Amino acid sequence: MGDRVTMTTATATAMTAAMTTRVTAPEDGPATGVTPEEAVKAAPAGPAHGVPDGPARRVPEGSVHRVPAPRRGTEPALPDGAGAPAPHDPRAHGFLPERPPVRAMIGTWTRLDAMARAAAVAPDRAAAVALVERARRAEELTALRQRVSRLSLRNAEAAAMRIAVIAVSCGWCGLDPQAPAAREVADEAFLELWAAIAHRIDHDQFVALPTLALHNWAPERKPRRHIPIDQLARTEALVPIVRWAPEGQPLSRLDRLMLAATRLEAHGIWLFRLADTLAGRSPDDSSTPTALRRLVRVQHALRAQLHAEAAELAAAPATPQQVAVLGALAEQGALEPPVLQAADAVLGIGGRRMGEGRRQLLRRHLPAQHRAWLSAMDRHCAPVRTLAHRGGPDAAVYREAQESLIALRRTYTALVQAAARPGTAPLPAAA
Repeated sequence: MGDRVTMTTATATAMTAAMTTRVTAPEDGPATGVTPEEAVKAAPAGPAHGVPDGPARRVPEGSVHRVPAPRRGTEPALPDGAGAPAPHDPRAHGFLPERPPVRAMIGTWTRLDAMARAAAVAPDRAAAVALVERARRAEELTALRQRVSRLSLRNAEAAAMRIAVIAVSCGWCGLDPQAPAAREVADEAFLELWAAIAHRIDHDQFVALPTLALHNWAPERKPRRHIPIDQLARTEALVPIVRWAPEGQPLSRLDRLMLAATRLEAHGIWLFRLADTLAGRSPDDSSTPTALRRLVRVQHALRAQLHAEAAELAAAPATPQQVAVLGALAEQGALEPPVLQAADAVLGIGGRRMGEGRRQLLRRHLPAQHRAWLSAMDRHCAPVRTLAHRGGPDAAVYREAQESLIALRRTYTALVQAAARPGTAPLPAAA
């Protein structure tokens, strides 16, 4: 396959059929055995069962097909120069960026792009640190720092992804760029640039898998215009913007892991919509078990998607530096994709098993508006979680949903371990 990374037909079709009423073109690739019927057919579709329509349909308030309105406090907007963007709606595209990430930076920022690409393929941390020191001596970092305020939010996010690549390559991902102690470890000019970017995007913990993965991909070919971002990430062949493998060589395990995390987010869009459906529902509502059954099927389809990624990832090359990068991110609790955190906010696995502090540790790497939405789901889905202490068929469905999330998380953890440990056996067969 070379460097092209494509999606499997059946999994993509299953998730697309569940997520939207639009008709999309089929994809190329082998089938995985997950059909649309298996992914979403738990009961007749429709709002009577608590399932909102996709973003392409907007029905007036009060009609039978009502789309639940965003809840107060769940979607704060971030300032963006000339004005604030529209409130973030996870039902539209999950936690993927609003538009495809910036593929090529221009002007002075090409120096940051070149530095990130060189740091990603550096043989070790010392070589990556030397790149930063050379940029500081050439006053390139100072020049970039002076131009941060001129960046649009979208370009600031692109710069943040490149800062994240450099920071983790240098072994600095756990630093607070504004802490005095950080200046004893990392280059001061780089820390100032890092802090300025963090202030620009209002997100100081962005050195994590969501930034490295969800802002470091692009479609291999120019897509059709106006295609939704989640459909784009599902149906097109994706390539990394900043490669962790040298140009002309196959994608590394780290590249493939991060692309897999992006596609997992794109395929998990229906999970965000089901979370919004379950928010505020009574456990005795007749639509609650229907939504939970569909949640189980979505999670099974996501698990099948991860299994489809496993063979290619296990066969990809890896270097000690890439293993160190994954280890550094794991130490910071910065590897779990947002889509799994959304499922956890509904089902309460993380809070019950690892403690609330652990859950907040995982979330701190997400933007403020995403953390707010997850916290709102924690509150609004509390009634549904009372099924954990009940008996009967509805409680059994809830526990099945919890078990399917646990299996999905284990599968993702196994994929991370396969990326971090060359020679690791492929994942066990999907249930």
